[in-house]
Amino acid sequence: MAYLLLIFGFALLIKGADFFVDGSSNIARLLRIPPILIGLTIVAFGTSSPEATVSIIAAMQGTADVSIGNVVGSNIFNLTLVVGLATILFPIKVQNETIRKEIPFTLLASIALLVLISDTFLEEFNINYISRSDGLIFLLFFSVFMYYVIEVALKSRQVSVKEDVPSDIQWGKNIFITVLGLAGIIIGGQMVVDNGKEIAYAWGMSEALVGLTIIAIGTSLPELVTSIAAALKKESEIALGNIVGSNIFNILFVLGVSAVISPLQVNSKVITDIILMIVLTVLLLIFSRTNYKVGKAEGFILVIGYILYLTYIIIRN
Repeated sequence: MAYLLLIFGFALLIKGADFFVDGSSNIARLLRIPPILIGLTIVAFGTSSPEATVSIIAAMQGTADVSIGNVVGSNIFNLTLVVGLATILFPIKVQNETIRKEIPFTLLASIALLVLISDTFLEEFNINYISRSDGLIFLLFFSVFMYYVIEVALKSRQVSVKEDVPSDIQWGKNIFITVLGLAGIIIGGQMVVDNGKEIAYAWGMSEALVGLTIIAIGTSLPELVTSIAAALKKESEIALGNIVGSNIFNILFVLGVSAVISPLQVNSKVITDIILMIVLTVLLLIFSRTNYKVGKAEGFILVIGYILYLTYIIIRN
């Protein structure tokens, strides 16, 4: 039964992502704002809802390893496999603003996470943890990011040249399609995670390994299928915006809320993963600066990088 539900979950994810990309890209046209901003906000926050749900519930249950590991593992998955597969299908064009501001903001959030969890090194404490005050700092950073996105959206509407939107693109229809797609993504993602965990436990995998692999990958499947769907529809700005926005949302909002609910003790092994996440963000920035696009060759490098990382954490744990 678990195998059938897993397949049905995948089907919901894929169809939901298809609806979600269509609806959100049309909403961007109706609002006359760049698709990258839709990717950074509606699409990114929607596809990150499984991470938020899992991490916040984990924090409430006192399982900090699951909460932090889910966020870091999901971000690494996004930076490697999601970007890699999307660019192999269709090279992602990168706007100048994305290179100058959005990807660096992701890097800033990652570095802030590393600094705030380095209590044994900076404060000479016995353990590393994300305190409630750290969580509030993350939420403050998130507020700054949202202010920036709203400001750019308003400015882009003022300077954009008014163009005719086809009559078949209507508000009600596209809002319905977007919400329906988001529901499919969330329900499908949850089904994949739940049944994937059940199958993994039946295979004898440890709880720690399940958290780093099944949960992190499962909650990132919405980003994967949404970005691939966007790439296939040549909506590459939505694909990249989804990845960048999701990583910012995961660190600043998900960990911020989780830490405010309950301070999170950090496993020392996760520090290595966070450093790798920072290195991968820098790598994405470098790739983006080459002709303002991430090409197929870079995509293959990122996919291979994730396979090597997955092998490493399986051996490590």
